[in-house]
Amino acid sequence: MKSALLLGWIVLLTIVVLASTYTIGETEQVLITQFGRPVGAVIASPGLHLKTPFVQEVHRFDKRWLEYDGDPNEIPTRDKKYIWVDTYARWRIADPLLFFQAVQDEIGGQSRLDDIVDGQTRYAIASFDLIEAVRSSNREFEITEELQGIGSEEARARILTGRAEIEKIILEKAAKITPQFGIELVDVRIKRLNYVETVQQKVFERMISERKRIAERSRSEGQGRAAEILGEKEREVRSAGSTGYKQAQDLKGQADAKAIAITASAFNRDPDLYQFLKSLETLNATVDKDTWMVLSTESEVLRFLKTSAK
Repeated sequence: MKSALLLGWIVLLTIVVLASTYTIGETEQVLITQFGRPVGAVIASPGLHLKTPFVQEVHRFDKRWLEYDGDPNEIPTRDKKYIWVDTYARWRIADPLLFFQAVQDEIGGQSRLDDIVDGQTRYAIASFDLIEAVRSSNREFEITEELQGIGSEEARARILTGRAEIEKIILEKAAKITPQFGIELVDVRIKRLNYVETVQQKVFERMISERKRIAERSRSEGQGRAAEILGEKEREVRSAGSTGYKQAQDLKGQADAKAIAITASAFNRDPDLYQFLKSLETLNATVDKDTWMVLSTESEVLRFLKTSAK
């Protein structure tokens, strides 16, 4: 019986000790509330601390810089171009007491930042043209022939403010609102910009049209170059054929001249033999076994036959 009673007191004492102590980490700061109301100052020193058990409650808040990642919002620019704008920011709980009274916890803080940052982003984007939110400076850049026409005129437009300044405007205006919620906002950035689906489709169609125009121009230039190459080839073939024909004719002329010279030389040596041979060639080419001939006694052919008969 005494052992059970002693064990009960030990358990009860342990529960009381655990309920009256708490620890704070290096990255934490603590606010104590009693019946839902804050009690005392914020405790930020790490280590073991005491509180009234069962009455007081410990609320822990992060001392580090926290990340805010907003949802994309559809916003019209000053030049009436609807875009999706996605932002992110860095913030911390600067006043835990005020933060607790205003938004309770980090989830509430993120929700309040949604309202503040998104609202100031919407106002800032709507105050400038799209090119101002895209570019940060008037740095010169080269537009290649392939990109000529695809938004090149918009890209060349000079900006007066720029994306970096728009981000500063958003941060400056939002940072004036967050302190009333115990929040310190240190940085706001535009993470991503994109056209809404309807405008994006039109942009894609324009890009496709420009690409087709560039492809057609390249194809036309290629066909022109191909025709030029084929023309040069045809001219070279004709030139080679003409040169070959000329050389063949020269060789043929030389052969004919040589043949004539040989024939003339043979004729000069024995004219009667030459005449006789030519007559035989003529007879062989014109007369066959079924041919009948009526020849005069003065015929050259008959003369040779009569001579050969003797």
